[in-house]
Amino acid sequence: MNIKALMVLGALVGFASGIAFGVADGNPWPVILWRASVAALVSAILTRWWGRIWAGSLGDALKQRRNQPAPTVPKPAVKP
Repeated sequence: MNIKALMVLGALVGFASGIAFGVADGNPWPVILWRASVAALVSAILTRWWGRIWAGSLGDALKQRRNQPAPTVPKPAVKP
């Protein structure tokens, strides 16, 4: 999953949660939409930040795994 897709997903989650909390609080619709838009922006920025850290850590883990020597398995002894 690329960073842009994570950012869009974060924005959708932020907007939906902003609307849900606004409706639960009983605010008028203009206030709900304003706060949901701000929640979408903040959520998108945080998701982009987290996604970059996650992707970097995943890349580092793959590099470490690639650079490790292959484990050696001892051959069983043959009985005469």
